[in-house]
Amino acid sequence: MKLFECDHCGQAVYFDNEVCVACGHRLGFDPATVAMYALKTEDAQTWHKADDPAVRFRFCTNAQFNVCNWLLPEGSDEAFCPSCRHNNLIPDTATEIGRNRFARIVAAERHLFYSLLRWGVDTPTRAEDPENGLVFDFLEDTIDQNGNLQPAMTGHDNGVISLRVAEADDVTREIARKQMNEPYRTLLGHFRHEVGHYIWDRLVYRGDRLSEYREIFGDEREDYQAALQRHYENGPPQGWQDNFVSAYASTHPWEDFAESFAHALHIVDTLETARAFGLVVDDANLAPLGDPYKCASGKRLADSWVPLTIAMNAIHKSMGQQDFYPFVLTPEIIRKLDFVFTLLIVQQDDGHA
Repeated sequence: MKLFECDHCGQAVYFDNEVCVACGHRLGFDPATVAMYALKTEDAQTWHKADDPAVRFRFCTNAQFNVCNWLLPEGSDEAFCPSCRHNNLIPDTATEIGRNRFARIVAAERHLFYSLLRWGVDTPTRAEDPENGLVFDFLEDTIDQNGNLQPAMTGHDNGVISLRVAEADDVTREIARKQMNEPYRTLLGHFRHEVGHYIWDRLVYRGDRLSEYREIFGDEREDYQAALQRHYENGPPQGWQDNFVSAYASTHPWEDFAESFAHALHIVDTLETARAFGLVVDDANLAPLGDPYKCASGKRLADSWVPLTIAMNAIHKSMGQQDFYPFVLTPEIIRKLDFVFTLLIVQQDDGHA
């Protein structure tokens, strides 16, 4: 995530800021230009750039719940921003708990869509593509007839992504992380992983890249349910760390791609954030990386990423915290990341996804 600037006073502002602390103007993020703007209001619905009244916007409808700061052109027929318009089932916004959970969920969702915008990945809605459009259902847990809790499932099915609403609560998510024996579990990680399945459908399966994919990740025609059962009964295979970025990635080639895709987004977004704040731990023998969103080389990104993670892990340990980055990138994992980065850069250059 890059560091933004108030276009009225020059103050540094952040992606989720709603007000500039220096000049007091309302802030909005314009996904069309990937920029933050200082705004003045004309009425309850219409805003314009503080220094250019001719450039006019409306806020996403979810701004009414104080959960979204994204903008739409004044004349847009859309009610929701390019991130929120994919949401189908949402938490109960009539309750404080529901609004708080919704705010945390869509904050992570906007970070996901920032990356997709930077790469120019097309994400049609169900209205635009009734069969394969991207849609999110944020599901509540239920109680069965015996009074037992039935946790909602997070997953993907042909463009429909489900996310367990309860994981917006830190305690619930941490319990799930420990039960699943995962070193890392976040809302943003869920979004990036599940959208990885959607990207596989669009860019690999329908993008004529199955042959190359199978050579690197394996044959996805392997029985998926049997692979899941084997994983949960026996755990990952011995030595999985040499070939997979996580234990779950070893379950099936579909999950390997989704985990690799999520990891690719972790790397690029964090590298951009680090550089925005001047936190660079590059190899002195390498030329500066530049914009990580324009780099198609997994190895080149890893060369910048690994030194940064070593430094961040050391900083976390100095504070008595767990490792910031509990993963190891081997040559085989970097090869998989290279496939993902190349896939994203090529579709960007081709102008389609």
